[in-house]
Amino acid sequence: MSDLFSALLLGLIEGVTEFLPISSTGHLLIAQHWLGARSDLFNIVIQAGAILAITLVFRQRLWSLATNLRDPDNRDYLFKIATAFAVTALVGLPVRLAGWELPETVTPVATALILGGIWMLIAERVAARRPESARITWTVAILVGLAQVVAGVFPGTSRSAAAIFMAMLAGTGHRAAATEFVFLVGIPTMFAASGYALLEHVLESGTGGEAWGELGAAFVAASVTGFVVVRWLLGYIKRHSYAPFAIYRIVLGAALLLLLPAGG
Repeated sequence: MSDLFSALLLGLIEGVTEFLPISSTGHLLIAQHWLGARSDLFNIVIQAGAILAITLVFRQRLWSLATNLRDPDNRDYLFKIATAFAVTALVGLPVRLAGWELPETVTPVATALILGGIWMLIAERVAARRPESARITWTVAILVGLAQVVAGVFPGTSRSAAAIFMAMLAGTGHRAAATEFVFLVGIPTMFAASGYALLEHVLESGTGGEAWGELGAAFVAASVTGFVVVRWLLGYIKRHSYAPFAIYRIVLGAALLLLLPAGG
């Protein structure tokens, strides 16, 4: 397999999995076991492609939030996005500074995929019994911020899954409203995380030795694929639950544990 094709494939995987509740980090770790490990810079840049995609999807919503600051409901929503981001930053940054790193084995990722799938099925059932509400409360905002930290510490958890289902359990029973809030919170969160990781990488290792053509192709692949997937997902959740994604996680995690040697 050529290096360009494997780079494109990794970009496609990032674009497909970043915003689906199936864990992009977990899928990239698994894929790179077969396609070959890539640099931290590569992983940062293709994630930036996914961030660009979701920013374009929500461009009208973002513009409306930014230009209607006199509307109290608008301000309230923005403050809650800022609160969720602040919680993630204040709790997550010390974890990062403490030297936490992603595991290099698939086993913990597979375990997190299974446990996350079970959690999603339980959360769907619990949330379905509660009155449906599209309101984002301060409790929801704080718990979404904490959920993003948990997802960052345990690869395979999925940032979107952890945060969306936390929002649904904390009071936002409306699946579409919870998903939109989590995605909007994810824009500053992921920009900040990617920017910090990029600065850290450049200061420590520089940018030499990178295959920029392959990196550019992977960035475009992640952006285009991410845009299509997010647009599809926003329509899908209006009529369907997240249960199929939970089942996929459980099946994939079990297959990895069965097919790979311990710690493989």
